[in-house]
Amino acid sequence: MAPSTPLLTDSTFRGSEGLYMVNGPPQFTESTVLPRESGKNCKVYSFSKDGTLFAWSNGEKINVINVTTKGLLHSFDLPKTVCLEFSPKNTVLATWQPYTTSKDDTAGIPNLQLYDVKTGTCLKSFIQKKMQNWCPSWSEDETLCARNVNNEVHFFENNNFNTIANKLHLKKINDFVLSPGPQPYKVAVYVPGSKGAPSFVRLYQYPNFDGPHAALANKSFFKADKVTMLWNKKATAVLVIASTDVDKTGASYYGEQTLHYIATNGESAVVQLPKNGPIYDVVWNSSSTEFCAVYGFMPAKATIFNLKCDPVFDFGTGPRNAAYYSPHGHILVLAGFGNLRGQMEVWDVKNYKLISKPVASDSTYFAWCPDGEHILTATCAPRLRVNNGYKIWHYTGSILHKYDVPSNAELWQVSWQPFLDGTFPAKAITYQAVPSDVPNEEPKVATAYRPPALRNKPVTNSKLHEEELPQNMKPQPGNEKPLSKTALKNQRKHEAKKAAKQEARNDKSPDMAPTPAPPSTPRNTFSQSTSGDPEIDKKIKNLKKKLKAIEQLKEQAATGKQLEKNQLEKIQKEKALLQELEDLELGI
Repeated sequence: MAPSTPLLTDSTFRGSEGLYMVNGPPQFTESTVLPRESGKNCKVYSFSKDGTLFAWSNGEKINVINVTTKGLLHSFDLPKTVCLEFSPKNTVLATWQPYTTSKDDTAGIPNLQLYDVKTGTCLKSFIQKKMQNWCPSWSEDETLCARNVNNEVHFFENNNFNTIANKLHLKKINDFVLSPGPQPYKVAVYVPGSKGAPSFVRLYQYPNFDGPHAALANKSFFKADKVTMLWNKKATAVLVIASTDVDKTGASYYGEQTLHYIATNGESAVVQLPKNGPIYDVVWNSSSTEFCAVYGFMPAKATIFNLKCDPVFDFGTGPRNAAYYSPHGHILVLAGFGNLRGQMEVWDVKNYKLISKPVASDSTYFAWCPDGEHILTATCAPRLRVNNGYKIWHYTGSILHKYDVPSNAELWQVSWQPFLDGTFPAKAITYQAVPSDVPNEEPKVATAYRPPALRNKPVTNSKLHEEELPQNMKPQPGNEKPLSKTALKNQRKHEAKKAAKQEARNDKSPDMAPTPAPPSTPRNTFSQSTSGDPEIDKKIKNLKKKLKAIEQLKEQAATGKQLEKNQLEKIQKEKALLQELEDLELGI
């Protein structure tokens, strides 16, 4: 239900300047919820899922506050904590410290603690050696909690961690993901292949784990050293990105990736991606009916697929390696961060219309605001240790707030305050940039080196790769308008004059008469002629060469081959080239 009064979504920042909050749009003033903690000792912070609780470690203690009342709830003496997370309904706070052994080396010290948020008591301590997947996974109603322990998935019910309610045992379980949403709960598990056996992902419904037909779905694949499993919001299907560490074909330094679709009704498929290369990002729409994949060697393609794994819309190619749906699912941002220059494309995915193309240079972080209107981008250390700072944008491309940290300081972590789904209603999409007092600085593009001999000559526009346009912006080959009656009449006149001139020239110079062309010669090939002027002859020769290339392109288009943008532009110039050639030849 929408709030009766406007809500402010705070942003939180952690860096060498300390830990502090900033009020959300439109104020952007420092928040009084959390008094600024100066110094560099803050190692981690975390919001609860609904944004009402906030916990952080200051290097000495873990403090938990209520964001609404600004009151301190608990302090825990855990100075070495580096990971924090709340359970979905704010019942449990999970903390993780690096694993250590006791002085006599007989047993490890439990380093994963689960605290009751209401009372502050420790519910349970576990030994969790690896930081990867350290946090237990809860169902959204907290009825179920699961941990991966020694090739088994242990399930606890109603936050009773003293009793294992159920176990899922498969040989060498590497990873698992609980489904979102209400009951019935489902779990996806990944088992890597060994000794010639394939890797596989299976879907189960809790607690039906036993028996040969217990699995809801199963998908096997050989090319997989690791996988990423992504449930859709309705828990009806999982996307699996299977990756190998080494690409045996030598085509990529980053291994080889394949994308698989597995549904809880037993259906599965390999998602056919039209362009070869890495899979950079895959993301579900909140509607659970479609997903977007960014893939292929640069410039990368981006395509939206439906649940049948058929392409719905092709965004063409561009400098991109990430995709982000807005919380309401009606806007999609395609972006190129990391080693790319930070170009973003903001799309209305209901009408497949481009809204804006802002550039967030050197960004290492991107996040949608829960209101579905604002975007936070940041440059953080240690990914980049220079030009740290953050920007808050409107999706129409306007920068509403900007902060650059001093040159001797660093920014380590940023985030929005979360809110539950449905807190903010979806608003109609606007295409006009909203007003802003912050100037939108265009990044300076370094010019390419030019040798001294070329510096006073016109710059030729050359590209290593020709970018492919989105499918609704591509010119359709073969749709040229037919010539009018007058144009056809003039064309026949020109052809008759040209033929007469050629015949007269052949009569005067019989030795120069051309050999008759075979019937299979394309209609735009011309006989050789000389004017006595080397410059004109050179122009005629170049024009004929261009027309011959255009004829070949038209033949390729007729066979169904998809032409590049520059090739289509060449075909459009055919009429002008014919006219220029005719004028030159008639003037001979």
